[in-house]
Parts: sequence; structure tokens; C-alpha cells
Amino acid sequence: MDLRNIAIIAHVDHGKTTLVDELLKQSGIYREGQAVTERAMDSNDLERERGITILAKATSVEWHGTRINIVDTPGHADFGGEVERILSMVDGVCLLVDAAEGPMPQTKFVTSKALALGLKPIVVLNKVDKPAAEPDRALNEVFDLFANLGANDEQLDFPVLYASGINGWADNELDGPRKDMSALFELVIKHVEPPKQIAQAAEPFRMLATTLGADPFIGRILTGRVEAGTLKVGATLKALSRTGERVEQFRVTKILAFRGLGQQPIDEAVAGDIVTIAGMTKATVADTLCDLSVDTAIPAQPIDPPTISVTFGINDSPLAGRDGNKVQSRVIRERLMKEAETNVAIKVEDTPGGDAFVVSGRGELQMGVLIENMRREGFELSISRPRVIFREEKGERLEPIEEVIIDVDDEFSGAVIEKLTGARKGDLVEMKPAGVGKTRIVAHVPSRGLIGYQGEFMTDTRGTGVLNRIFHDWAPYKGPIQGRRQGVLISMEAGVSVAYALWNLEDRGRMFIGAQEQIYEGMIIGEHSRDNDLEVNPLKGKKLTNVRASGTDEAVRLTPPVIMSLEQSIAYIDDDELVEVTPKSIRLRKRYLDPHERKRMAKVEG
Repeated sequence: MDLRNIAIIAHVDHGKTTLVDELLKQSGIYREGQAVTERAMDSNDLERERGITILAKATSVEWHGTRINIVDTPGHADFGGEVERILSMVDGVCLLVDAAEGPMPQTKFVTSKALALGLKPIVVLNKVDKPAAEPDRALNEVFDLFANLGANDEQLDFPVLYASGINGWADNELDGPRKDMSALFELVIKHVEPPKQIAQAAEPFRMLATTLGADPFIGRILTGRVEAGTLKVGATLKALSRTGERVEQFRVTKILAFRGLGQQPIDEAVAGDIVTIAGMTKATVADTLCDLSVDTAIPAQPIDPPTISVTFGINDSPLAGRDGNKVQSRVIRERLMKEAETNVAIKVEDTPGGDAFVVSGRGELQMGVLIENMRREGFELSISRPRVIFREEKGERLEPIEEVIIDVDDEFSGAVIEKLTGARKGDLVEMKPAGVGKTRIVAHVPSRGLIGYQGEFMTDTRGTGVLNRIFHDWAPYKGPIQGRRQGVLISMEAGVSVAYALWNLEDRGRMFIGAQEQIYEGMIIGEHSRDNDLEVNPLKGKKLTNVRASGTDEAVRLTPPVIMSLEQSIAYIDDDELVEVTPKSIRLRKRYLDPHERKRMAKVEG
């Protein structure tokens, strides 16, 4: 059977997973009357809740005698480690662009990786039936983007399709018949070349592992594209590390191939196909699985370095151990090491004390997803404020700079520009109209300046602004950046919060807790209206007397507390504060630093 391997890449919410749903339906994967799940490729609970793709996943469809392996890639730059390794398995990319928004930052990030690998793109302008769609402008922006990313002449001569993923059609012309996806299937078969590996079927077996998983029945499994040769169940292979060192020798117990949404056992894997192999115990991502006669490892695609780090520690608050069942540092370390093994964009280091671990990654969203998964597994953690990772080159200190693209109503553009270019040390790159009453702002801002900015941005734009960010470059250190301006309200007592006490404290600032909540000494219960921290007593009840008078017995009406999400909490805290994460609660608390620790932190921040 003819083979085609293609990845679908796009910005968050441009309709990538919905388009794959339609390709699966129209290729005949589902039987008649079968219950079909919406966004079938987003199989992870967090992916469904947040509406984003986090893990790269593969599926397979048949179209007129040709098998097409489709890889659904994450759209967010924080999960770029998934994108970089998965693109090495395909021979072409389908770039999906919203006809109204045009190419966005994550489009730029993933496309640059694909073009650097020499992959030939197909451009699909999605959502062309939206009232705000401007397909001609979007197409011009895509061409400009390719040119800026250094695409060659062959890549610039890309075919274009007009589509509506949710309505299930794609056409070569904007005013086409709008019936089905057959134009996209045919273009993939025509434009994407068959795997070059097919010509190497007679050579010894070689495969580069790109994703690692675990199956409860068959154990450790590795997925990748067969680079050469064929493989049968029961054959003996060896695993080589990136440097060519022998990792282990093992017998292949099972070979799985993608068939629709699931995987099915097959007897033989052929060159060019994307398959999953079981039987190994040590081999991992970026290792080469090969025949015993092969001595050279397949070069693995380099992964961009992490830009931020967060310290994971045990939960040592007075309420520790009440919600979760995984609280020991040993268990936390094992879980983090397991994550670092499967996620190549994450690095884990032990601290000198051994009870905390420094986890480095791409961004706050990636860290938030990892912490959320751990709390759902029963872990209790204390999380520090994210810290930017600096570089030293030729005696100069460099810091990561991010490209920020903001779409905002005209009336709020002044406040946004002032915040980004003032206290946050950003540089304004471009400002242009983006539709009726809208402005698009492009700025280069230090990563340090964007930590904790999302909440402030939503307040400044009355919740109407859209902010996208992506790593841009390393630049000389821009000096200290002011953090959070407000102080916090800290509980001086332990017990259960009292409505009357919180009512009296409302003049002091915004509350993070409501009445009848368990609190402890040192816990942050609100934000102070001034810039200093204030210790308060949220347990103080009303003194009862037998004197009654009109006006003295007012009903207590509390303002609803501010409930912050996990990412908002992590971005909100200061250096001397922690986020306490349990399966049921997210709390903020003070961390009183000794003088040596405070001095070390001041030195890191410069």
C-alpha cells in the first residue's frame, strides 16, 4: 500500500483537531451509527477541559488505496518539545491558518521548525465562511511569514486550499462546491512525497524513537518512523543512545500500527511506516532501535533549551497530608524523573537539601499542566515563583526575550503599550489596525516582564484582549524589573475563617478566601490595597452583648472572594511566597527566608 506521512500544524484554536475529526469521518473510519466523540484526537482530560492540544498524537486513514499517517501537533510553544521530535517522522506538513486572524505566533514557531527540516507545506485557509474572514490578506501574510523564515523557492511555491473544518469541506477555489474533504485528501497524495525510507527496505532495521509511553499489558513502548529495513515480532534488536553507546538488547514482543484512532497489532513493520514497538526496558526518546549489525545511531533533532525554572518541594504547611496520598520527596522525585524521561523539553535537578527539585521548562503553561496532572494523581506540592534562566556568553549576561502579539480594542492600546514598554522593559516593534476598532501590537519583552502579566492585561483590557507570546531570542540583561506592586494580607491565627472578621477586613483589600474555610498562621488570605504586607486576624468574631439597637446588627454581606487558577496563583506570588497545591485546594502562603537565602535570590535577580 502507498504511504504518506503528514503533520497538521496550526496556532491554538485555529481548528486543527476539528479538521482531523472530519478527515476521520469522511475516510470511513467510523462504522454507520457509531457514537463519535467531538475532538476525538484530544484524548487527555486536560486537553478537553482547556480546548488545546498538549500531546502530539498520530492517527491513520485510508483514501483510495493510500494510507495516510496524520500527526496532530500541539499549537502552543510551551509544548514545543513535542513538535520538534514529532516533525522528524513526517514528509510534509499541512499548515492550517484562520482566514480571519492570519498566521499567529505558534504558527510561526512550528512552521520555522518544519521549514528548517526541508518539509514542503500545504496551506489550508480555515474558517473562510466566517463573516470576518479575509482569505487574501491571510494568504499574503503566510507568504511573508515563509519568506521571513528563510523558505526556499520550492517551499514558497505552496498549494492553497480554502476550507471550513467544522462544516467538513475543503476546495481548491474560494467559491468551490463546498461538499467534502476530497480536495485535501487528493492534494496530500499528490503533493507529499512517499517516504524515502521505502527504498531502504533491504537494509538492516533502524528506527529513531520519538515518543515514549507505557501500556498496562505490554509495558514500555516506543513510537517512531522506520528509517530502514523491516521488522517482525520476535526479532532481537539493540538500542543505541545519541552518542552511539549500547543501552540494551531486547526481543520485540509486539508491533503496533496506527489504524484510525486506535492501534492494532501487526506482524511486520515496513520502512517508512510509523509504528510502536514493545519489549524494551531501558531505551527511551532519541535512542536508535536497530538490528544487531548496526553500530551508528540516527542523529536526533536538537531541542531548544528551557527558559524558566520552578522549584517543586514537599508540602510542609500545617494542613499537609489531608487531601493527597503522595507527599514524600522520594515519590515526588520519581514522578518528576518519569516526566523528564518522556518530555524532552523538561529538565529536573536536585537541590542541595534533597527535599526540593528545580524543574526547568518552556513556560508557565507547560509547568501548570505538569502540576495539574500531578495534583490529579494525588500529589501534594509546594511551588515557588517561576524564575527566568539566564545565559553567560563572552562574559555578558543574556536573558530570554519573547515576541508578544496582542489584539486589543483601540481604547485600551495606550494602557497596554505603557505597561509593556515602561516597567516591563519591552520594545514596541509594530502597531497596526486589526479590523474595525481593533489594534494589533507586536513587542519584544523580556520573559521576566511577562511573569504575572496575564491577569493585569485582562484587567487593563476589560477581558477583551488576546495575548499570544513566543520565544524570540536571547538579548543582554535589561536590568531589574519591578514585580507585584501590592502587598498581601497574611493570617496571624489558625482555625476557621469568620464572616464577620472578613467583612471588617474588606476595606484592607481583596479577599482570596470565603467564610468557614480552614486557614493557618502564615497563609495568604488576600491582597493588600497598599504595597506592604499586613498581618490580620480573620478569626475575630463579633462580641455579643444583651444590648440591642437599630443599626448595630447589620447583616454581614461579603464580597465574593477572588478565586485564582493554578497558573494565575503561580504567576501572582513573590519570591518569599509559595503556592500550596493539593488534589482539592490551591492556597498561597508566606515562606520566611533566612538571610543567606534572601541574599542568594537578590544576587540571581541582579
